[in-house]
Amino acid sequence: VQLVESGGGSVQAGGSLRLSCSSSRYIAGFHSMAWFRQPPGKEREAVASIDSDGNTLYADSVKGRFAISKDRAFLYLNMNDVKREDTGVYYCAAGSSLSATLVPVAYNFWGQGTQVTVS
Repeated sequence: VQLVESGGGSVQAGGSLRLSCSSSRYIAGFHSMAWFRQPPGKEREAVASIDSDGNTLYADSVKGRFAISKDRAFLYLNMNDVKREDTGVYYCAAGSSLSATLVPVAYNFWGQGTQVTVS
């Protein structure tokens, strides 16, 4: 299974960005999907997750600003009111957990990442 992220780039603080993730497999076939990020010099951290019923989970740091969603072909992350601390490489992940989860080991498949830089 191949996951490919897109939509990253540079944005000013307070702005918006939309990330997308496509898959070599039918997106709806995954029980759970998520976005993770790795800030410069830090460990990878969870951002948001969604399960096949549309239930979502968010990291406290992005609640109220980011929204995860998906359709048949893509997983999305709408990022609003971005902050400098949102800078990092953003990864799409897919797994078999029946519920949305922010636990990295629950995900079997990972994309290569897309860079987001907030200035």
